[in-house]
Amino acid sequence: MTATPVLALRGVSKRFGAVQVLTDVELEVHAGEVVALVGDNGAGKSTLVKTIAGVHPIDEGVIEWEGRAVRIEKPHDSQNLGVATVYQDLALCDNLDIVQNMFLGREKRSGIVLDEPTMEQMAAETLAGLSVRTVKSLRQHVASLSGGQRQTVAIAKAVLWNSRLVILDEPTAALGVAQTAQVLELVRRLADNGLAVVLISHNMNDVFAVSDRIAALYLGQMVAQVKTSDITHSQVVELITAGRSGNLGLSTDPGNGTESADATSGALR
Repeated sequence: MTATPVLALRGVSKRFGAVQVLTDVELEVHAGEVVALVGDNGAGKSTLVKTIAGVHPIDEGVIEWEGRAVRIEKPHDSQNLGVATVYQDLALCDNLDIVQNMFLGREKRSGIVLDEPTMEQMAAETLAGLSVRTVKSLRQHVASLSGGQRQTVAIAKAVLWNSRLVILDEPTAALGVAQTAQVLELVRRLADNGLAVVLISHNMNDVFAVSDRIAALYLGQMVAQVKTSDITHSQVVELITAGRSGNLGLSTDPGNGTESADATSGALR
């Protein structure tokens, strides 16, 4: 891990009308690591990701990119920094082939015509750089691909444009055992290639198989950020469902009866 995180959230809060969705969230993601973002439904995971992706501007706090404060107010701002987000629906077009999907909206041109050889070469190099061997032809229509292959194409599309941070939303949710293993290998490879990765997952086996650190959200608060090797499966489940586990997570402040947490270390305060 690098000393300076690629992305850091400092006291980030977000509300929609009277509903407080995120409260003073702290999060760091370093190059070369996979951070698993876990939490129950309604914990704020999707909103947190969308603040990073520029879908929802934050109300309070600071977003830092490589040590400097930045403003992310729209998706274009996030993309320009080098953030790529792969949502559950993958945003792929079944009637287009792999190359066309990877360059959709960013097509290379030679004069007034599409530069097909260059796009095909760049797509092939990107897949090769990720050691992807499950795709037979770059000209296969996405409709003919398996779920694991589709996820692979979506991830390759995300890293094609010199991304520094890749956010993956439940990448194995609809996959079988063999396809899940392939996608998890690819996720690990992203980090090994020096990218920062945020993995959103409800599957604890996937989380423990591929992540370096686990960040747990509970009712809009980041209750713990710990090394995966320093926490157990049952402790993560307790953090997700109750916001605390032993000396990790939320504690009751005897002064005012409120709950608070040191999200960086997961220690009580």
